[in-house]
Amino acid sequence: MTIKGVIVAAGYGSRFLPATKTLPKEMLPLIDKPAISFIVDEFLEAGIRDILIITSRRKKVLDDFFDREVELETVFTSEGDQQKLQSIQPADARFYFTRQRRMLGTGHALLLAKTFTGKDPFVVAYPDDIIFSKTSLSRQLIDAYEKTGKGVLAVKDMSGDDVSRYGVVDPLDRQNPCAIRALVEKPAPGQEPSSLVSYGRYLYTHELYPLLEEGLKNHQGGEFYHVDAINTLAKAGRMCALNFEGLRLDTGDPMGFLEAVCRYALRRPEWSKQAKTLFQQLAESQDS
Repeated sequence: MTIKGVIVAAGYGSRFLPATKTLPKEMLPLIDKPAISFIVDEFLEAGIRDILIITSRRKKVLDDFFDREVELETVFTSEGDQQKLQSIQPADARFYFTRQRRMLGTGHALLLAKTFTGKDPFVVAYPDDIIFSKTSLSRQLIDAYEKTGKGVLAVKDMSGDDVSRYGVVDPLDRQNPCAIRALVEKPAPGQEPSSLVSYGRYLYTHELYPLLEEGLKNHQGGEFYHVDAINTLAKAGRMCALNFEGLRLDTGDPMGFLEAVCRYALRRPEWSKQAKTLFQQLAESQDS
């Protein structure tokens, strides 16, 4: 079975202006690694080798990043610097790019992947969500799909927190993965169907596309999202939710991005000791 990967990277990144005026937010580095590389690594760990990146105008640098850099290769080869040479090698995957020419929402963006995915199931990721886990989240979604034969939403149990600003799953049972009735967007406080919050990872089948096409045809202005299509599939018993294992970090938010940088530093053996010392010094200096 072939599973393909789709990365939706067409947004403006306005919360990081002016840095993202010319630099795509997906290229903002967690020290030495662009945010989008974490998604690609997750796909690769799950065995996904065909990856479509949906971009927009001003994001040609994403195409360049996943291509060879011959000039640097020549320099590092002549210097005998194998470490640097290895660091700039393209990922072991086949990359494809398409542009969303108008910002018409995620539902519209996903329709651009139809020809690429064909009849194959596909994992959709947004670079704003980075997951640190022993088993990649994409692998967890694929395992859930193989078990159920259904599309899968990645969710986290946020019991005790305010979930009213998220998409919240209405589960049919207590299994994991669980069947769902619907995905409720930003429910009113006190009206939440559960504490299971949907995050930026999905595994879809080709059943999604006719629903998106029909929804877009009848859409009246504004951005077009994919929630109605998810709910139609859920009503037909074709969607489930997986309460995944791992830590999710929101790099689309400035403070979430800062947290991701710090946590990544702590995960790197060559930096972790110095990072802990630095964080302690910064905490002490704030107290004085």
